[in-house]
Amino acid sequence: MSVTDSLGTTAARRRSAELEEQIHKEPGRFRVLTGDRPTGRLHLGHYFGTLHNRVRLQDLGVETFVLVADYQVLTDRDVAEHLTEYVEELVLDHLAIGIDPDRATIFAHSAVPALNQLLLPFLSLVSVAELGRNPTVKDEIAHSRQAAVSGLMFTYPVHQAADILFCRANLVPVGQDQLPHLEVTRTVARRFNERYGEGTPVFPLPDALLSTAPLLLGTDGTKMSKSRGNAIALAADADETARLVRGARTDAERHITYDPAARPEVSSLVLLAALCEGTDPRQVAEETGSGGAAALKRRVTDAVNGHLAPIRARRAAYAQDRRLVRDVLRAGNERARAIADATLRDVRAAMNAAY
Repeated sequence: MSVTDSLGTTAARRRSAELEEQIHKEPGRFRVLTGDRPTGRLHLGHYFGTLHNRVRLQDLGVETFVLVADYQVLTDRDVAEHLTEYVEELVLDHLAIGIDPDRATIFAHSAVPALNQLLLPFLSLVSVAELGRNPTVKDEIAHSRQAAVSGLMFTYPVHQAADILFCRANLVPVGQDQLPHLEVTRTVARRFNERYGEGTPVFPLPDALLSTAPLLLGTDGTKMSKSRGNAIALAADADETARLVRGARTDAERHITYDPAARPEVSSLVLLAALCEGTDPRQVAEETGSGGAAALKRRVTDAVNGHLAPIRARRAAYAQDRRLVRDVLRAGNERARAIADATLRDVRAAMNAAY
């Protein structure tokens, strides 16, 4: 079944609006799975794209699982470099933004064997042709940093299905481009239930909670990315932030306006200031006006540094105690392992493989 058929963008947005209402009424009904690959420091694009929404859901009372997807680092590269450092940095970033390990579970792929064992029966439920048609996989293969396409990359959507279903998450915050991956998860869950459930579903069909996050460009005017060196990291200090913003690409027109289609680089800076200040981007553009790019960049610098100051302070405090960071991850791993073990037992029982 295609994304258009079952989770097309229009239907997904309508469903997301319904889900938001239900979350506010009964947050305890929901379990969220979200996460990141530890490939470098998280940046402002991550923060306004997904991170602040994780904190919002946690604070509303939604049970939240944050995956440190260390195995999935290998989906688009031949080696996982600086892995231990990046895993700890990822945990630090989440603690700094407000993820509370007493209310959320932060865990790593490699520490949960039962989660990864689910990949085997799940792979039997999808065809090679279905994986080959997945548009997100096609895009990832096109931009791969590997010498050749690996089996892990090709089966990436099924691995993500295991990530989501091991804890029976029923809500997954995603961007529009991730809808095909979630559709694979729904397909796996539905087929497993039909084949082995005997009238009692083993897995829920998780819903997409579509992100309404705005698009922030990197300082070079292209997509903000860790690997391109065009992003402002959450861990960057005030001076580094000022330097990066000063070097951000703009255009030749002096008067500042907010027009994302015609002036994407300038508009991205305007939007960044507005997000940090909690105001409307058109107001930022109007107030900057004829001050030009220099005035806009000064405002952006002040806004970013002001907004991130408490986050950076918390991060610096946590960084002083790396044992605490490792303890948070260890506790999350233990909880995730217990849940994954129970799920795997249920899967084996459903498959008549409990012996």
